[in-house]
Amino acid sequence: MTESRSCARATIALMPDPEELVTPELTDAERYVLNRGLVEWGGPAHCTEAMAIAMGFRSVGDLFVQADRMIDALEQGRPLSRRDWTRALLATEIVFVSDVLGSGQEWPITTGLDDVETLRTLRGLQIKLAAVIVRRGAWT
Repeated sequence: MTESRSCARATIALMPDPEELVTPELTDAERYVLNRGLVEWGGPAHCTEAMAIAMGFRSVGDLFVQADRMIDALEQGRPLSRRDWTRALLATEIVFVSDVLGSGQEWPITTGLDDVETLRTLRGLQIKLAAVIVRRGAWT
Protein backbone atom coordinates (compact mmCIF):
# COMPACT_ATOMS: atom_id res chain seq x y z
CA MET A 1 0.00 0.00 0.00
CA THR A 2 1.34 3.40 -0.88
CA GLU A 3 1.88 6.10 1.71
CA SER A 4 -0.84 8.36 0.22
CA ARG A 5 -3.43 5.56 0.36
CA SER A 6 -2.43 4.86 3.91
CA CYS A 7 -2.87 8.52 4.88
CA ALA A 8 -6.22 8.72 3.08
CA ARG A 9 -7.53 5.70 4.98
CA ALA A 10 -6.28 7.12 8.28
CA THR A 11 -8.03 10.43 7.54
CA ILE A 12 -11.29 8.67 6.71
CA ALA A 13 -11.05 6.61 9.88
CA LEU A 14 -10.68 9.82 11.94
CA MET A 15 -13.70 11.55 10.38
CA PRO A 16 -16.66 11.60 12.74
CA ASP A 17 -19.80 9.75 11.73
CA PRO A 18 -22.18 12.43 10.38
CA GLU A 19 -25.17 10.45 11.68
CA GLU A 20 -23.86 10.19 15.25
CA LEU A 21 -26.33 11.81 17.65
CA VAL A 22 -24.79 14.41 19.93
CA THR A 23 -26.10 16.89 22.47
CA PRO A 24 -23.71 19.82 22.90
CA GLU A 25 -24.26 21.99 25.94
CA LEU A 26 -25.94 25.09 24.55
CA THR A 27 -27.69 27.96 26.25
CA ASP A 28 -31.36 28.68 25.61
CA ALA A 29 -30.26 31.77 23.64
CA GLU A 30 -27.98 29.67 21.41
CA ARG A 31 -30.73 27.15 20.74
CA TYR A 32 -33.13 30.01 20.00
CA VAL A 33 -30.79 31.60 17.43
CA LEU A 34 -30.48 28.25 15.62
CA ASN A 35 -34.25 27.85 15.83
CA ARG A 36 -34.84 31.29 14.32
CA GLY A 37 -32.17 30.67 11.68
CA LEU A 38 -34.06 27.61 10.49
CA VAL A 39 -37.48 29.28 10.72
CA GLU A 40 -36.34 32.25 8.61
CA TRP A 41 -35.90 30.03 5.54
CA GLY A 42 -39.70 29.77 5.45
CA GLY A 43 -39.88 33.56 5.03
CA PRO A 44 -38.58 36.19 4.50
CA ALA A 45 -35.53 34.27 3.21
CA HIS A 46 -35.78 32.74 -0.25
CA CYS A 47 -33.74 29.59 -0.67
CA THR A 48 -32.80 28.28 -4.09
CA GLU A 49 -32.34 24.61 -4.90
CA ALA A 50 -28.61 25.21 -5.34
CA MET A 51 -28.31 26.88 -1.92
CA ALA A 52 -30.31 24.14 -0.22
CA ILE A 53 -28.00 21.53 -1.72
CA ALA A 54 -24.91 23.58 -0.76
CA MET A 55 -26.17 23.63 2.84
CA GLY A 56 -26.44 19.83 2.83
CA PHE A 57 -30.13 19.34 2.07
CA ARG A 58 -31.49 17.39 -0.91
CA SER A 59 -33.73 20.26 -2.04
CA VAL A 60 -35.64 23.29 -0.78
CA GLY A 61 -38.49 20.94 0.15
CA ASP A 62 -36.06 18.79 2.12
CA LEU A 63 -34.76 21.93 3.87
CA PHE A 64 -38.29 22.68 5.09
CA VAL A 65 -38.96 19.09 6.25
CA GLN A 66 -35.59 18.74 7.99
CA ALA A 67 -35.81 22.24 9.50
CA ASP A 68 -39.17 21.39 11.09
CA ARG A 69 -37.65 18.25 12.61
CA MET A 70 -34.54 20.10 13.83
CA ILE A 71 -36.59 22.97 15.27
CA ASP A 72 -38.64 20.47 17.26
CA ALA A 73 -35.47 18.81 18.58
CA LEU A 74 -33.92 22.18 19.47
CA GLU A 75 -37.04 23.24 21.38
CA GLN A 76 -37.14 19.96 23.31
CA GLY A 77 -33.39 19.74 23.95
CA ARG A 78 -33.10 16.45 22.08
CA PRO A 79 -29.88 15.34 20.37
CA LEU A 80 -29.27 15.94 16.68
CA SER A 81 -26.86 14.23 14.34
CA ARG A 82 -23.53 15.86 13.59
CA ARG A 83 -24.90 16.43 10.07
CA ASP A 84 -27.94 18.24 11.51
CA TRP A 85 -25.84 20.48 13.77
CA THR A 86 -23.70 21.34 10.75
CA ARG A 87 -26.71 22.15 8.59
CA ALA A 88 -28.43 24.15 11.34
CA LEU A 89 -25.32 26.26 11.98
CA LEU A 90 -24.61 26.87 8.28
CA ALA A 91 -28.26 27.67 7.51
CA THR A 92 -28.32 30.15 10.39
CA GLU A 93 -25.05 31.80 9.39
CA ILE A 94 -26.27 32.31 5.83
CA VAL A 95 -29.82 33.43 6.62
CA PHE A 96 -28.57 35.92 9.23
CA VAL A 97 -25.95 37.57 7.02
CA SER A 98 -27.22 37.34 3.44
CA ASP A 99 -29.48 40.11 2.21
CA VAL A 100 -29.66 38.36 -1.18
CA LEU A 101 -31.03 34.96 -0.09
CA GLY A 102 -31.46 35.32 3.65
CA SER A 103 -33.10 37.70 6.09
CA GLY A 104 -30.08 40.00 6.17
CA GLN A 105 -31.14 43.49 7.20
CA GLU A 106 -34.62 42.23 8.10
CA TRP A 107 -33.27 39.79 10.75
CA PRO A 108 -33.95 42.08 13.76
CA ILE A 109 -37.45 42.84 12.49
CA THR A 110 -38.50 39.27 11.70
CA THR A 111 -36.79 37.56 14.65
CA GLY A 112 -36.81 40.24 17.33
CA LEU A 113 -33.10 39.53 17.84
CA ASP A 114 -30.50 42.29 17.82
CA ASP A 115 -27.77 41.96 15.16
CA VAL A 116 -24.90 42.49 17.61
CA GLU A 117 -26.23 39.98 20.11
CA THR A 118 -26.97 37.49 17.33
CA LEU A 119 -23.41 37.79 16.05
CA ARG A 120 -22.03 37.22 19.57
CA THR A 121 -24.28 34.20 19.94
CA LEU A 122 -23.23 32.83 16.55
CA ARG A 123 -19.56 33.17 17.47
CA GLY A 124 -20.25 31.25 20.66
CA LEU A 125 -22.06 28.56 18.67
CA GLN A 126 -19.18 28.28 16.23
CA ILE A 127 -16.81 27.68 19.14
CA LYS A 128 -19.08 25.21 20.94
CA LEU A 129 -20.01 23.31 17.79
CA ALA A 130 -16.47 23.14 16.37
CA ALA A 131 -16.00 19.67 17.85
CA VAL A 132 -19.46 18.56 16.71
CA ILE A 133 -19.85 19.73 13.12
CA VAL A 134 -18.65 17.78 10.11
CA ARG A 135 -16.36 19.65 7.76
CA ARG A 136 -15.33 19.56 4.12
CA GLY A 137 -18.20 17.88 2.37
CA ALA A 138 -18.32 14.69 4.47
CA TRP A 139 -21.80 15.74 5.58
CA THR A 140 -23.49 16.20 2.21
